[in-house]
Amino acid sequence: MDLIYLISGFFCSIIFIVSLVNLFTAPELTKETIEENKLVSILIPARNEENNIINVIRDCLNQTYSNKEIIVLNDHSTDRTGEILKSFSDKITMVDGLDLPENWLGKNWACHQLSQMAKGEYLLFIDADVRLNRDAVASAITKMKIENVKMLSVFPTQIMNSFSEYLIVPLMNWLLLSFLPLALVYKSKNKSFVAANGQFILWEKEFYKSIGGHSFVKNMPVEDMEFARKVKSSNQKMITLLGGDMVFCRMYSNFKDAMDGFAKNFYPGFKVNPIVFLTFTFLIVFSLLIPFFYWNNLITSSLIIVMILLSRFFVSVKSKQNIFVNLILHIFQMIFVLVEAIISVYRFHSKKLVWKGRKI
Repeated sequence: MDLIYLISGFFCSIIFIVSLVNLFTAPELTKETIEENKLVSILIPARNEENNIINVIRDCLNQTYSNKEIIVLNDHSTDRTGEILKSFSDKITMVDGLDLPENWLGKNWACHQLSQMAKGEYLLFIDADVRLNRDAVASAITKMKIENVKMLSVFPTQIMNSFSEYLIVPLMNWLLLSFLPLALVYKSKNKSFVAANGQFILWEKEFYKSIGGHSFVKNMPVEDMEFARKVKSSNQKMITLLGGDMVFCRMYSNFKDAMDGFAKNFYPGFKVNPIVFLTFTFLIVFSLLIPFFYWNNLITSSLIIVMILLSRFFVSVKSKQNIFVNLILHIFQMIFVLVEAIISVYRFHSKKLVWKGRKI
C-alpha cells in the first residue's frame, strides 16, 4: 500500500472510531429534574443583538425553574438592543456596560460585570443568540447535581437556514465529535480531554469565584477552553453536553460572520505551535479529500471513502444536523477547514482577529 493510502487510512480510521464512539456515548442534555430551589442567575451579555434578544429573554422567563433572576448587560450596543431591554424592565435586570478596560476582551469584561451583580448560588452564562427549551435550566442544574460537577457546558444544537451556514457551521460539531470522545471530558482527569462552549456555561458560584471568575480569562479569546483546563487542573469535575432538544443556537446568519466566528476560535483553541497546527490540519484535510480523487487502488479508496461518509453520518445524527447536506458538501466543507485554519493563524499572530466590531 502506498504512502498516500497509509496517511489517509490512518487519520480516517481514527475519525471513524471516535465518531462511532461519540454516536453511542457523547452525553446530551435531556429533560430530568430533582428537587432543587437554589437561586440561579441567568447572565446574558448583549452587544448589538436586536434580532435575538427578545427571543432569549422570553425563553428565560418561560423556564420551569422558578427561582431565577435574569440579568442582561447592554454592551455599548449601537442598534435597538437597549430600547428592547427597557421594555422588559419589570421582569429582568438590565445594566449598561462600563467602558472596556485595558487588557480585557469585550465578552469577558461583560461577563465579569454580570457576575459581580449576580446573587444566585448558580451562575448560568448564555449568549444572546441561544434558544432554550423551557426545561433547559432545570435539566442543566439537575445534571450538575447528579454528576457532582463544578462546571457544566453545552454545545447547542445548531440552526442553519442558508447555504453559507451549511458550509461553515457544521464544522464545529464535526471537529468536536470526530477527534474527542466527549464522555472523557467528564470521566477523565487528563487535561487533554477538554471541551467547553461559552454559549452556555453553568457554574457553582463559589467555585467560579475561587478560580478568579472571568478575571482569570480576561484577555483570552477562547475563554471557555481555558476555563475547562482550569477546572481539571483544580482537580474538580466538569461535564460537556450536546444541546439535543434543550439548547439551540443560530450562530451566524451570513457567510462573513461564519468565517470570522470560526477563525476567532479555531487556532487559539488548540494552544499549539502554528506550524504544528497547520501541518496537522493539512494532513487531516488531505486524508479526507484525497480518496475521492486518487484511485490507484479501487478497493482501498472505496473503503476509506466509506469510513469518511459513515463518520460524517455518525456526527450528523448525533448533532441533529441534515445528513444529506453534510454528505453532499463534504469536499467543500473540508476545503473551508484548511482555509479557516490559515486565516485563523494569520489573524491571531497579526492581531487582526475581530468580533462584534472589536479587535481581539
